[in-house]
Amino acid sequence: MINQNVFYLDTGFWGWLYKILTPVEWLMTQIMDLFHSFLVMLGMHPVGVSWVFSIIFLVLFVQACIFPIFYKQMKSMRKMQALQPKMQKIQNKYKGKTDQASKEAMSREMMKLYQDNDANPAGSCLPMLVQGPVFMCMFYVLSAIPYIARGKRAALGAFDVETAKQFSESKVLGLVNTTDTFGSGDLTVKIIIGVFVALMCACMFYMQWLSMNKNMNPATMQGQAASMQKAMLWIFPVMYIFSGITMPFAVLVYWLTNNVCNLLRTFWQLYAFPTPGSPAADAKEIRDHEKENARRAKSGQQSLEEEALDKAKVEAERKESEGYQRQQPQRKRKPKKK
Repeated sequence: MINQNVFYLDTGFWGWLYKILTPVEWLMTQIMDLFHSFLVMLGMHPVGVSWVFSIIFLVLFVQACIFPIFYKQMKSMRKMQALQPKMQKIQNKYKGKTDQASKEAMSREMMKLYQDNDANPAGSCLPMLVQGPVFMCMFYVLSAIPYIARGKRAALGAFDVETAKQFSESKVLGLVNTTDTFGSGDLTVKIIIGVFVALMCACMFYMQWLSMNKNMNPATMQGQAASMQKAMLWIFPVMYIFSGITMPFAVLVYWLTNNVCNLLRTFWQLYAFPTPGSPAADAKEIRDHEKENARRAKSGQQSLEEEALDKAKVEAERKESEGYQRQQPQRKRKPKKK
């Protein structure tokens, strides 16, 4: 039986890990408390939905801070995906060769390909390295608050006993408490948490589906790469089900808000930074073509089609007057020495 008076995340390996992340946890509590104080100043009750909005604002704040990293990730992922056909060509070139010389040669060709195209294979991992600890700290903080409220754990940043009690007593629409879990709540709580988990899964599934069907070059969606993408389409949402039902409702608020932000960012990526050769890139090319024609029409210029037609006419006239045979360059004759 689990001892409700012992906060197990402070013990063993996790206790050591979260001890290292204490500065991040402290900062997150201060940001949450700052947003909460602002909402109370606007007239919201200090106990209640004001704490839920504080979690949502914290997510938006974190997303804004790490957006520059995500921007670099988008550019890096686009370059890596565009290079997939060339990478596969190099891999096929050395397929079946297990000697050390072939492995080193393939590695050199891959590195040269990355350098020539300014691509970084690890660039897409950097946002996860940032967002992963942030989520871990958020889970830790929201899980620790009930223990702080009962005096079973020391204060953490802005959350002393009194503040932790305010947070723990907060309810959403008077139905579900911020500290409720699927297993500890009544039927109403279970339904609300179930809806949140379903929305989390739906966001993740749709985001993966968009990436796979709209933002992937069809040439790369073959073999092992295609199988991996299809597996991810189903594995991550299923993992959410088992994770979500064990977490406090406050963590689910954070998680769902974060997923919605990630989905919106995916839409923006498909619109502004699609992978070359993908259906989203084809759609962007059509949009850009139409925008350029609209700009030219507004300024009284020729359309792209008219400009191309004029160039073709000029080229045809040139060929007609000069002949179709390409004029050979004439070597300059050096003056004879006297």
